[in-house]
Amino acid sequence: MYSIETGLIFDQKDNIISVYIFIKFGVIKMIYGYCRISTNKQNIERQVRNILKYCPEAVIKQEVYTGTKTEGRKMFEYLLKVVKTGDTIIFDSVSRMSRNAETGFRIYQELFDKGVELVFLKEPHINTATYKKALSNNITLTGTKTDIILKAVNEYLMELAKEQIVLAFEQSEKEVADLHQRTREGIETARQKGKQIGRPYGTKVTTKKSIKAKQDILKFSKDFNGSLKDVDCIRMIGIARNTYYKYKAELKEKYL
Repeated sequence: MYSIETGLIFDQKDNIISVYIFIKFGVIKMIYGYCRISTNKQNIERQVRNILKYCPEAVIKQEVYTGTKTEGRKMFEYLLKVVKTGDTIIFDSVSRMSRNAETGFRIYQELFDKGVELVFLKEPHINTATYKKALSNNITLTGTKTDIILKAVNEYLMELAKEQIVLAFEQSEKEVADLHQRTREGIETARQKGKQIGRPYGTKVTTKKSIKAKQDILKFSKDFNGSLKDVDCIRMIGIARNTYYKYKAELKEKYL
């Protein structure tokens, strides 16, 4: 973002001696929208739609990542590096930022101290603008002994604002724990009812890749129709050594 100023420079006799152009550059404040889903089967469009409805000019950054940790979330880590004072990050909910209370509050505090605005569409009570207002709404001191009480009230209000933020992240963390607990209970209930959980023991999964690899083993291995040794066959087919010998054993059992 910049503005251009132009003007004329005169001599003592009011003759034009030069023209100047002055360009003033300013800081461009960015507005980001961060979206995250845990698996490719989930739909991220709802988050994108909500953020763009709130702020159509937001630059959307999105990724697929599961887990409560922020480490490994490449897009989020990139955002933390490039974001600067005056920028804004919009989240559909606090859980998209972090599902770990300790980590979430630490990042929140770091971004707040850096001067980055944080907006949570589903938890607007913990937006940094709200937090900032709570910290600035101190009761004016009177210069009397009453100030002892007023200082305590001001400190209480600040701690209350922090507590609201921590509670939001703790609730997000609890939702993950509850989900895992319900999943475990559901699996156990299904087991007690005699339902099969997962693939039965010994079940073999056939894929296009395994079919092709077995065809190549039959074609090129000297133990079947080919002339190649095992080491050469493995190198040519491009599969792991253990996988090769597993497929070879299955083929021998079937054809030899």
